[in-house]
Amino acid sequence: MHPFPKPNQISCIARGDEKYPPRLNDLYDPPERLYIDGDLGLLKTPMIAIVGSRKASTEGLKNAAAFAKELSQAGLLIVSGLARGIDGAAHQATLGLGTKHLTMAVCGTGLDVIYPKEHLDLARNIRNQGLLVSELPLGAPPKSCHFPRRNRIIAALSIGVVVIEAAEKSGSLITARLASELGREVFAVPGSIRHPLSSGCHLLIQQGAKLVRNPKEVLEELVF
Repeated sequence: MHPFPKPNQISCIARGDEKYPPRLNDLYDPPERLYIDGDLGLLKTPMIAIVGSRKASTEGLKNAAAFAKELSQAGLLIVSGLARGIDGAAHQATLGLGTKHLTMAVCGTGLDVIYPKEHLDLARNIRNQGLLVSELPLGAPPKSCHFPRRNRIIAALSIGVVVIEAAEKSGSLITARLASELGREVFAVPGSIRHPLSSGCHLLIQQGAKLVRNPKEVLEELVF
């Protein structure tokens, strides 16, 4: 847990407000309110989630960056959860493209509490060039129960979810399952049958997720 310098302005959007993202209403338990720090206008941009393991391999991190860059350049807002590993790589790669290519982090804490603490600078850059989102009030700490709820927001906001690396029991698979239940596209990047972080992606493919080897194959499946 790390206290974030108090933002200049945090917006609170209640369900029913015209600025409230309508895709969240597909959830059986939509957030009653969203706290937003950053550019509210980005909520209208088509979004794609890139998620995966916190303990990603070097190849996984490279894949996350490559997918984030190309999908952002195609006009999609890159969404992830500010976690270590794949999430951080996707956010960072998008920010590296410049101010026309933006990213959004859905947080499992209040927006004045950044977790993990080593992502404080990353969160600051996302706030300045994109937006931070949470359904949790200011001061809310990182509790284990918060992160599955964060994942449902990521799944609902996105038109598709790309899973880069994941174990068979992971939060990324929760996000993918929720996305599938909501009618979103689910994509999985395959890997070695001997790599434990490929097992979750292979399971998703067996369950009907689209196997993708590059960002172009993701874009071919999407309409936005």
